[in-house]
Amino acid sequence: MHSTFDPSAFREALIILAAAALVIPLFHRLRASPLLGFIVVGMAFGPFGLGGWAEQLPWLSYISLSDKERIAPFAEFGVVLLLFMIGLELSFARLRSLARFVFGLGLVVFVLAAAGIGAIAALLGAPPGASAILGLSLGMSSTAVVIGVLAEAERLLSPVGRLCFAVLLLQDLAVVPILFVLGTPHFSLSGFSTAGLGAFAVVIAQAVGTVLGTILLGRIGLRPLFRSVARTGSPELLMAAVLLVVLATALAMAAAQLSMALGALIAGLLLSETEYRHQVAVMIAPFKGLLLGVFLVAVGMSLDLRQLFAEPLIVLAGLVGIIGLKAALTVVLARLVGIPWGIGLQAGMLLGPGGEFGFVILNTGASHGMISPSLAGLALLLVALSMALVPPLHALGLQVERRTKKHRPADAALFAPSVGDVPKVIIAGFGRVGRIVADLLSVHRIPYVAIDRDADLVARARAEGCNAYFGDLTDPALLRQLQLSSALALVVTLDNPRVADQLIVSALRLRPDMCIVARARDAAHAAHLYRLGAFDAVPETIEASLQLAEAVLVDVGIPMGPVIASIHEKRAEIQAEIKARAPDATPRPLSRPRLRDLRPKQKV
Repeated sequence: MHSTFDPSAFREALIILAAAALVIPLFHRLRASPLLGFIVVGMAFGPFGLGGWAEQLPWLSYISLSDKERIAPFAEFGVVLLLFMIGLELSFARLRSLARFVFGLGLVVFVLAAAGIGAIAALLGAPPGASAILGLSLGMSSTAVVIGVLAEAERLLSPVGRLCFAVLLLQDLAVVPILFVLGTPHFSLSGFSTAGLGAFAVVIAQAVGTVLGTILLGRIGLRPLFRSVARTGSPELLMAAVLLVVLATALAMAAAQLSMALGALIAGLLLSETEYRHQVAVMIAPFKGLLLGVFLVAVGMSLDLRQLFAEPLIVLAGLVGIIGLKAALTVVLARLVGIPWGIGLQAGMLLGPGGEFGFVILNTGASHGMISPSLAGLALLLVALSMALVPPLHALGLQVERRTKKHRPADAALFAPSVGDVPKVIIAGFGRVGRIVADLLSVHRIPYVAIDRDADLVARARAEGCNAYFGDLTDPALLRQLQLSSALALVVTLDNPRVADQLIVSALRLRPDMCIVARARDAAHAAHLYRLGAFDAVPETIEASLQLAEAVLVDVGIPMGPVIASIHEKRAEIQAEIKARAPDATPRPLSRPRLRDLRPKQKV
């Protein structure tokens, strides 16, 4: 018996994939944020766009998005993956360095913003319960859109990015008790019973236990799990392990009445301290971008522009008031803790709009009768419209940054360079040759990052304190993840000529002025590497001969000074001969950093 094929089951997937393939490149050409493009797609094809005409024109139902609930699970998973990627970019050490901003500045900004918006709503005639709901929901900012915009601009680790992250993290944590209070019958917005307080304490204890248990299990089990998977050499199994960890931690948090996004953040933080962080980030990035786009399509579907046209002044005043109040609070409070006003203003413009958890709080309040449907609808419109303004506000913030001088604040935690911020020498291959190169770089205090596909070798190197990571060197995305654009040099020590050739070509395609030093088998292989674009190619057979000659000369009594001089002369002569074999090698400009730039000024 054959099942009936229903093409409408694939409608949402086809529309979103078409948006990713057609609409988003158009926004790139217009130099507009692709995140804004997904929101526009949701508006155009959603229930208040083409979907609203489906009853009059039934054929429109095949190309419209009428039911947001059908894409809701994928949209939520997009936010989960976004928080996972944030965790990968961070670490527990970095998170501790931002604790003062999370539980200090972030807490004060949110409390004052929620109280201010709630007070204004009460003055305008809203009931006390509705005023509180409006304050809590509109006081939230969008983790998904703000972090997505900052990640797209590669500003997550900038002072603005760190300040935004601190405030957003506090808000994500605050959602847990807010939703518990709103959803517990023992509580009301005017007070709570003793039974409610006891239930709240039990839930908090359960949440803390779940978080601590997840962190403990992750520290014990993640490395053995990923090492066993990496030994297979299968990228599919590695992807499966990543998704398993993300889903398991997210569902564990959900079972403890916490946010799934918080569980994904913890999973990212745990993996950020392992040797697999870079490879995992490269593998998960495409899925994160597409699923985050699904979330933004859902945001666009919530925009009812008819209400905007019916009450334009009210909507405009609400947008200006919400964004202006939250931005002003961020600027003033940031300045009080020593952050320059330019950085505070950029963060304020990003944190001023509403956020995705505002939808959750408003829907929860409306379902419990705490806020009227009409008032909740207006607030939902304000949240969605303000979220759509994040990309242009970010562009405006960049203009502010160009026009303001950079001053270092009294508290330099936001400016502390992380391990990923310091320019490094990238060592491709961490066998015996790569290890010697790393040892000598360390002697001269030049930072490096080493990549190898042997999981056991990387594990041993990290146990000995080396900055080594597991990764597939044939993937150009990994080079970008390792910040090739700011790297000092690329050292290729691989013994596989095909992989080495592919790596050199990929690196020069991404950065034509890259200084590449490559290991060669002999003079002919060295000439080949010069033709590919290597700046230096070192034949190991010739170097072994030179070392042997040096040992003989010293052993027969020749003074060390003349020996070293003759060895250097012979090496230069051989290198000239090798380069003469590659006359078609194209000369190219070479980036040569100064020696003082090679050494990090501050350890983190």
